[in-house]
Amino acid sequence: MGTVRAGEGAAVAILNRNEPAFYCVPASVYEVMLERLEDAALSKLTDERVADLGKTFKAKIEDGDIVFDD
Repeated sequence: MGTVRAGEGAAVAILNRNEPAFYCVPASVYEVMLERLEDAALSKLTDERVADLGKTFKAKIEDGDIVFDD
């Protein structure tokens, strides 16, 4: 834990044979990273859905369910 404390709130790389084995980041930084990853995924989904706006699909209602034609 001393190594992590020495980072004074910044990300710290833990090395194994002079190669990064893992990184320790403060919880606040980790939360921001997760939010940005989620934002990126939602942005991609939005782009895909916007691209589909111009497409049309034939469908009918059967027994109260929407059925898309092939």
